[in-house]
Amino acid sequence: MIKKFIDEESGKIVEKSVMNAITIDCVIFGFDNGSLEVLLIEHAEGISKGKWGLPGGWIKKEESIDNAAYRLLRELTGIKDLYLEQLRAFGEPSRFPLDRVITIGYYALIKKDMFNIKAGFTASDAKWYGLNEVENLIYDHNKILEYSLIRLRSKVKRAPIGFNLLPEKFTLLQLMQLYEEILGVQLDKPNFRRKILKMKLLVVLEEKQTNVSHRAAKLYMFDKERYEMLTNKGFIFEV
Repeated sequence: MIKKFIDEESGKIVEKSVMNAITIDCVIFGFDNGSLEVLLIEHAEGISKGKWGLPGGWIKKEESIDNAAYRLLRELTGIKDLYLEQLRAFGEPSRFPLDRVITIGYYALIKKDMFNIKAGFTASDAKWYGLNEVENLIYDHNKILEYSLIRLRSKVKRAPIGFNLLPEKFTLLQLMQLYEEILGVQLDKPNFRRKILKMKLLVVLEEKQTNVSHRAAKLYMFDKERYEMLTNKGFIFEV
């Protein structure tokens, strides 16, 4: 596409090529058996055929960027209501071999037990991978993944977004393992338990784990309404 610009040096009107290709790529995080995972797809066509990368796609002319991201995730997961946050634009001139394409990065947090993943029509497969299993992804997708982890680690310490990765009912050990996985640190169990319970954001259930080989632990639920009420009063979530 050609557009007219004013040349900064001469002041004359000149014609230059401009970019008209913008896509969305999304890092989808899940949590299973104490491990943080990311959803990857295998491309079924084009120059990246047979290679793995982040799920994404094109933005329709009539939709906003956020709506496009929600649509792409809905097509992949079937979920309409999920945690989604925009990262930033990734636009290195050489990021896509054939043309100049800018992508808007997002990350989403998914409860893995809520849906069955399905590869879209431009993907031949879709699988969950542990973070330590991810190798060379297409284009700059490794860079987008690394950036999303930085953002997730920062956000999870000051907002209870981690509960979006847990099943509706969970144990305190599962919650601690989640934070250890995201932050990449080992937490002190008694201190973590004390700090979390002191916030009074968890509802203790009259239920325990079932079908476990060890002593069954108590189950909890996150009280979203109480968190919102306390936040309006000035409460600050901090782990």
